Amino acid sequence: MLHRCGKSRELAGTSTVLASFETSRMEIILKYFSDFTKEQLKQIADLEKLYKDWNSKINVISRKDIDSLYEKHVLHSLSIAAIFDFTPGSEIVDIGTGGGFPGIPLAIYFPEVKFHLVDSIAKKLRVVEAIAKEIGLKNIMIENTRVEEIKKRSPGAVKKFDFAVSRAVAPLKELWSWSKPLLKKSQFRIQNSKHTKASNSGFGEMRSGLICLKGGDLAKEIQDSSTKPGIIEIFEIFPEEYFRGKYILFVS
Repeated sequence: MLHRCGKSRELAGTSTVLASFETSRMEIILKYFSDFTKEQLKQIADLEKLYKDWNSKINVISRKDIDSLYEKHVLHSLSIAAIFDFTPGSEIVDIGTGGGFPGIPLAIYFPEVKFHLVDSIAKKLRVVEAIAKEIGLKNIMIENTRVEEIKKRSPGAVKKFDFAVSRAVAPLKELWSWSKPLLKKSQFRIQNSKHTKASNSGFGEMRSGLICLKGGDLAKEIQDSSTKPGIIEIFEIFPEEYFRGKYILFVS
């Protein structure tokens, strides 16, 4: 299930489209990914204007970060795509999606994967829904609820997912307790790892699980969670200073 950054699936004419974006803020995305279709490129390019417009009305992204949208939010979200190549038809729940991260960038990248974006704050989801509609995302479903409430539904009514993803929402202990009841018992394997550390950090053999983006000193948080996550520093994937001390964790 490992995805190789830069794997080519370009359509005819995409190279010309890529060139037209190289001088934009999107350049940092194109530095690591060259496998976008023309439609995906346009969807990603449209995010900046849409988020800036909506953020002036509803604060879904820190205003000091809005000019770094592509590095601090889009590329950060896509670090998951650099490691996990989700199978078409897979179903992913984004816990506490907030302004749509990592769900929207991942849904753009994986158009044949179904994403279920969950958050308890309705006004943020209105932004997510509007942006998804504007860029033509067809593979997301939005739900205004707390993820804890999903797992309390009757057994037959609880939807199951192949993976849960999350970005800086809650401590690992809580994230795992919320995710575990929502996960299927699917088996996956990462092969031909481009990133040696990914192969040797608990990402080789796996079953359905939680993928979360976190930062800082995680030793106590991991200890308190009673889990043994696979872990890789995002700087190993994207060697940009911003990603030092930021990690992908995988628990199954």
